[in-house]
Amino acid sequence: MGEKQSKAKPNAGRRPARVVHGEPAATRPKGAAGLGDRPAATRSKEPAAAAPPALLAGGNPQIAKADGDAPVQAYLEAMPGWKRDVGRRLDALIERHVPNVRKAVKWNSPFYGIAGQGWFLGTHVFTNYVKVSFFRGASLRPAPPGGTGKDARWIDVHEDDLDEAQMATWVKQAAALPGWVTSDIRQA
Repeated sequence: MGEKQSKAKPNAGRRPARVVHGEPAATRPKGAAGLGDRPAATRSKEPAAAAPPALLAGGNPQIAKADGDAPVQAYLEAMPGWKRDVGRRLDALIERHVPNVRKAVKWNSPFYGIAGQGWFLGTHVFTNYVKVSFFRGASLRPAPPGGTGKDARWIDVHEDDLDEAQMATWVKQAAALPGWVTSDIRQA
């Protein structure tokens, strides 16, 4: 009896069974959760309410890049406080004076343009104002007060100082100029 007997291990070369709470997963009743297991998902018959968009620095809504009126309207709806009213008024003014306007949200900002001509205007929310940027604003008369670059000019609109008559003049002029062209605005 000097021979050594080797006992073969049944799981030799295999990964050990997962053990949760001292009990292998394979022996737990079906559907029973163990430590580290995720609970089974339940399906609600009611549609999940969409979470409001996150607000970035200064209260700028985080809206996914997309073309069309719907993402712009989602952006306007997510604007905080008095800025929402300013955003809606600007959007309506642009639609009224540029009937063939094309809209998109890019870089968390609404853009307005003319297909085949380019983007002429963009807006952006900051803590104390809504910035309205005219991409060829240096060509507008009178030029908007903000900006020192070659082409772009802007105006910071505060809670009670939207001059709709002046803004309409700038919007009509800007829409008539060649705009800022990106590959997606060239499409009809």
